[in-house]
Amino acid sequence: MLVRIVKMGFHDAHIDTFLEHFNVYKDKIRHFEGCKFLELYRDKNNPTIFFTYSYWESENHLEQYRQSSLFTSVWNKTKVLFNKKPEAWSVDKLETLE
Repeated sequence: MLVRIVKMGFHDAHIDTFLEHFNVYKDKIRHFEGCKFLELYRDKNNPTIFFTYSYWESENHLEQYRQSSLFTSVWNKTKVLFNKKPEAWSVDKLETLE
């Protein structure tokens, strides 16, 4: 399983717009083939910083999403709201403790 973490910073004036877009697309992203989990986080100390955290069956599934019209639509509406370049990590989950 691949875990994808994306850190995004937004201009204060665009945060509500980002949250509206996320609410429109979150179910479509979550139900895209290969996506098993999706969460959105907000930094406690800097409310302009957000993170998405998603689980993908494989790197190939994530890449199919990144090449899809859904991703293009989401990304085109999101990238214009950034106040800095986003950062992304693909990591392998090694262990879960509950």
